Order: sequence, then structure tokens, then C-alpha cells
Amino acid sequence: MTSAPLATPGIGHVHLKVADLDRALRFYTDLLGLEVQATDGRAVAFLSWGGYHHHIALNTWHSAGGTPAPVRHTGLFHVAFLYPTRAELARAVRRMVEAGVPLDGASDHGVSEAVYLSDPDGNGIELYWDRPRADWPRDANGQLAMYTRRLDLDDLLSE
Repeated sequence: MTSAPLATPGIGHVHLKVADLDRALRFYTDLLGLEVQATDGRAVAFLSWGGYHHHIALNTWHSAGGTPAPVRHTGLFHVAFLYPTRAELARAVRRMVEAGVPLDGASDHGVSEAVYLSDPDGNGIELYWDRPRADWPRDANGQLAMYTRRLDLDDLLSE
């Protein structure tokens, strides 16, 4: 008996615990440009781009007034936001820099360029764009050969 191939699943949304809903909403709406789709005004908000029901949910159900998890604990490392172009990534990073959000790192992975930072609750955030597949680095056998090199932020921001 053969079975039909499974459809490839995708990541639907990320639900983050935050200490202060209003503070988190300012970060995710003002700096990342997400739009509030629904909220109870007290403990939970659902945000997205383009009117989708939600890409990110923020809640204080078990975390109101809480503190970020220590670095050496398990949990979410980061949420990655994929921008359609290098110019769009540059605009997002520029908003962060202008708002005084500290950047934790910036890397060229061959397949993508990425900037790392944290939201106000210490949740890791990656802002990135993918290079066209035809430009991805390959080894002599044609296998993907990703790497991590320093990203020239000045060059990105000049985009």
C-alpha cells in the first residue's frame, strides 16, 4: 500500500509570553510594523502583516511583571522575520537603530543576511532576507555550503 505524499507544513504563528503587553505592542507594531488583529486589551494580542489572523501572539497570562529567562536556560532562542528584499530588511534595521534598540549581532550566512536583537522581554529576534537560491553557496558536490561571516551593517543600511 502506498500513501500519498504529505504536504509540507509551515510555521503558522509564534505565541510569546511578555511582562508588559503595552510595551510589547509598541515594539511589535511601531518597530516591526505588525498590525493588531485582535486583543482583549489586558492580557493578549494577536498581530500580523497583511490582515492574516496572527503571525505573533503576545500574552501576559503567566508572565505579567515577569523577567526574561536567564541566558543558559532552555526555551526559544529567537523568532526569525523574513523580509522579501534586502532593502526591506535595511528599513527594518534602520527603525531599530533609530529607536535605540541594541543589536546583538549581524551575520552573512551565504544564503541570507541576518541581524539579531532582543525584544523588550529578552525574546531573541532575527531580521533577515534570503538571497535568491541561484546565489546560495554550494560545495564541489552541489551541497549547500552555508557559513557565518560578519555582515557589513553600514553596507546594509546604505541600501
